[in-house]
Amino acid sequence: MKECFKCKIEKPLTEFYAHKEMSDGYLNKCKECTKKDNSKNRLKNIEYYLEYDKKRDNLPHRVMARASYRKTENYRISHNAGTNKWDAFNTRKKAASTAIGNAVRDKKIEKPSNCSCCGKETNLHGHHDDYAKPLEVRWLCSACHRAWHKKHGEGLNAREPEAA
Repeated sequence: MKECFKCKIEKPLTEFYAHKEMSDGYLNKCKECTKKDNSKNRLKNIEYYLEYDKKRDNLPHRVMARASYRKTENYRISHNAGTNKWDAFNTRKKAASTAIGNAVRDKKIEKPSNCSCCGKETNLHGHHDDYAKPLEVRWLCSACHRAWHKKHGEGLNAREPEAA
């Protein structure tokens, strides 16, 4: 047993991180308090950590590791589970996306080749302002689509609001 200096609660040693430089081999702050402190620090210095994470993600060995993982069966299973979970929580978004995809395929709607925001000629995303109108979309490049969601506060992967 050991007392956390932060919360002053006595807890078993399994509730403390190992730390070889401490006299008993464990940190003096419990795991729960350590996690809270780390979360507060990250939020306080979010710009630094976002830049750090971006640089770290682009290190060659990490890029290669992600690429090789994407070729595995575990990735396929995990990716499909995530997709199915997103579909289950975003039924209106999925239906709207399917409707616009089918309309383009069936040539009921012509997909332009240029972004309606910046004019760039590239692969475009159909952005729905209103999922109740699935065939009304704004054709945006990935950069403009991301910027639109950043400006309007809804991430591209945000869940639909709970039904009232």
